[in-house]
Amino acid sequence: MSKRLMDWLITLALLPVALPLMAAIALWVRLDSPGPALFRQERVGRGGRLFRIHKFRTMRLHDDSGPQITASGDARITRAGRWLRRSKLDELPQLIDVLAGDMSLVGPRPEVPRYMALYPDEARRRILSVRPGITDRAAIGFRDEERLLAASDNPERTYVEQIMPIKQRLYLDYVAHHSIGGDLRILLATVRSVIK
Repeated sequence: MSKRLMDWLITLALLPVALPLMAAIALWVRLDSPGPALFRQERVGRGGRLFRIHKFRTMRLHDDSGPQITASGDARITRAGRWLRRSKLDELPQLIDVLAGDMSLVGPRPEVPRYMALYPDEARRRILSVRPGITDRAAIGFRDEERLLAASDNPERTYVEQIMPIKQRLYLDYVAHHSIGGDLRILLATVRSVIK
């Protein structure tokens, strides 16, 4: 079975449960604060091609005053957004990106252009040789990333100098060794992490 076929089959199997849940979350987001339910942001995809990722909106509309990373306790986050980010359900609309072919269920998390440009050329080329994913070992390992950043005097510097190098190593390891079986293990580990 190909990775792309696995993405399609699992995503289509999830849709009967995911769609009603997404509809309920979308309504909650709209009722909680003015603005659209979905947030789209430019990310770097396979081969360096830019695409717009889908997430549930977790911040107040038109508040772009802060950095492109978010620490827990960020004043821009809405009440619904706090819960969505903690539960990771803000990522659910990325199933749209999987069906569109911009993302995979498993793969290196897609970065914004600003941070992807900081990767060494060879590492960037290798990481971008595969589709970015909704989850991977780095996403599981840094599930509490926002709390780590909140403890820093300079969250952006902490992200770039401490977190990004670890993520880079995990991304490169994924690219070098990924397999269908490995992807299924990461998906199961992700479910266990979210349930906890």
